[in-house]
Amino acid sequence: MSKIDRSNDLCTQITTVKLSPANQEEVLNLMIERARFMATQPGFVSVNLHRSKDGSHVVNYVQWASAEKLAAAHHAREFRQKWPRFGELVREIEPCLYDVVYVEAA
Repeated sequence: MSKIDRSNDLCTQITTVKLSPANQEEVLNLMIERARFMATQPGFVSVNLHRSKDGSHVVNYVQWASAEKLAAAHHAREFRQKWPRFGELVREIEPCLYDVVYVEAA
């Protein structure tokens, strides 16, 4: 389960995926498959997928124990070989690592 907290020392990656609205459902299905694979990798903490209401974007919010473990999972042979269709369906993929700076909740 995701816990957004400044003090948790987790690696947070947020990836914005731009795509044609006609491809959003297929991209989400592929991303769910990938998320299930990533959940089996060392250091995995959580993943959250969000879709835009207009169909043009998907946002992937992931937490890992460390940036090194996240990188190792991304370089896993199965991850690289299993989902070539994903790259064919999307227009742009923008992954970036983030630090949690502020959290306010009710």
